[in-house]
Amino acid sequence: MAGPTSSFWQERFETAQTGWDRGGPGPQLMAWLDTGALTPPSRIAVPGCGAGWEVAELAARGFDVTGLDYTPAAVERARALVTSRGLQATVAQADVLVYEPAAPFDAVYEQTCLCAIHPDHWVDYAEQLHKWLRPGGQLFALLMQRVRPAATLEGQIEGPPYHCDINAVRALFPASKWSWPKPPYPQVPHPTLSHELAVVLTRL
Repeated sequence: MAGPTSSFWQERFETAQTGWDRGGPGPQLMAWLDTGALTPPSRIAVPGCGAGWEVAELAARGFDVTGLDYTPAAVERARALVTSRGLQATVAQADVLVYEPAAPFDAVYEQTCLCAIHPDHWVDYAEQLHKWLRPGGQLFALLMQRVRPAATLEGQIEGPPYHCDINAVRALFPASKWSWPKPPYPQVPHPTLSHELAVVLTRL
């Protein structure tokens, strides 16, 4: 498999190399919740859930949440967080490229997964997200903007995090399968000195 392995991410958690972790739910998730763009009750998946901040926040707001991560340390932390707050949520150790939900989701919160997966697997991941969602379900996506000189000058593939170029993402989630809002899209500051673009897609 091209790109980072579960062992790579396990080492990151064990050595506290988790600079992407804000220590709480992302600000754009809070904005979507507080403005009513994302409302319970609904079944929602959080792929690449990491330490589980978003899983816990969604569970506290009344969502039926499934957090997914294939790194044991991440799953352990997410489960511990949910339990410590007396919440109910499913946190499963699973590979998002092969995971199959028992029933379609109403929404997916995608923040850390696409930019953590090697681009060789992006097509498969996009197809998975389409299969996971019911028709009319929504993908709440934060697209990492991390341009590197070697990528633009030499075509090198560098990451994680991998740069989620908006043109590439539009090809992954084509208008034949997804309804796109018109740009410009909100820019969300990221702890890694980059930013994300916040986009909500609707599955056709």
